[in-house]
Amino acid sequence: MREIGDLKRVRTAGSGASMAERAFCRSWAQLVRHEEPDRVAVRECAAAVAGARLAGIDGQVLRRCGLSAGEAVAVLERSVAQHAGLVDPVTAGLLAEALPDLVQGTDEDRAPGFASALCTQPRAGATCPGRPRLMAEPPESHGDHCWAVAVYGVLLADAFGAAPGDVFLLGLAHHLHNTVLPDAGFAGEQLLGQHLPAVLSALTRQQLDGLPETLAARVASLLALRDGADAPAARAFHAADVLDRVLQVRHHARAAAFTAEQALEDLDLVHPSPVSGFHRAVLDAVETK
Repeated sequence: MREIGDLKRVRTAGSGASMAERAFCRSWAQLVRHEEPDRVAVRECAAAVAGARLAGIDGQVLRRCGLSAGEAVAVLERSVAQHAGLVDPVTAGLLAEALPDLVQGTDEDRAPGFASALCTQPRAGATCPGRPRLMAEPPESHGDHCWAVAVYGVLLADAFGAAPGDVFLLGLAHHLHNTVLPDAGFAGEQLLGQHLPAVLSALTRQQLDGLPETLAARVASLLALRDGADAPAARAFHAADVLDRVLQVRHHARAAAFTAEQALEDLDLVHPSPVSGFHRAVLDAVETK
């Protein structure tokens, strides 16, 4: 999950959005096109697991590079195999079946307006009532966070006996109110006091009203489960949500503590190649000066 979460920070030429934000918008575009949520959920989770190591090299990029559909799927399979054993067998089987879908040509569908807005709405970060906010730059967006919770939820769905599509929808939609409401975190919500429930309800309903009726009804019923951790979908969602919040904070802590030695020694920055001996000789010569 930590590696998948790094897709919040991966960008490629031609788009200012992160890979996570692009997947968030793509998911909503597919859902409003009346695609089955379970299928969208598994497909996007498969793309995320493959992207944990391939970063911005997705199925469409592989096809544009000249690989056949079969060759592109084989590359995605190799990436997914890097995490063999970390995904439960049932979910792993679903992801494997979805990989061929990732190399097919897709039409660019327009996502609902709230999806783009959430990708530009920053998250508050760590806040606590009565204390100053802990600022960590750059902040993630709500599109980043909602996508990560949705994908983590799919990975956890089988463990909680939940339907992947339900957890995925709940993760994607749980911050619809932040389309309008800037995020001041838990501390800011506490200051809204008795107004908070009505504000969240009204703003969420505004966004749901723009969705197809069947999809809006399903999302609304799932959002109602958030108040507890009894239903399987709610349990998988809450597990994914708290994991993403903690992993995001740990990312900032890890980045702040990064050293050059970690890149050189742990990550083998000067990796084996026909000229790696020359590279090391250059570095040795510089270090003696």
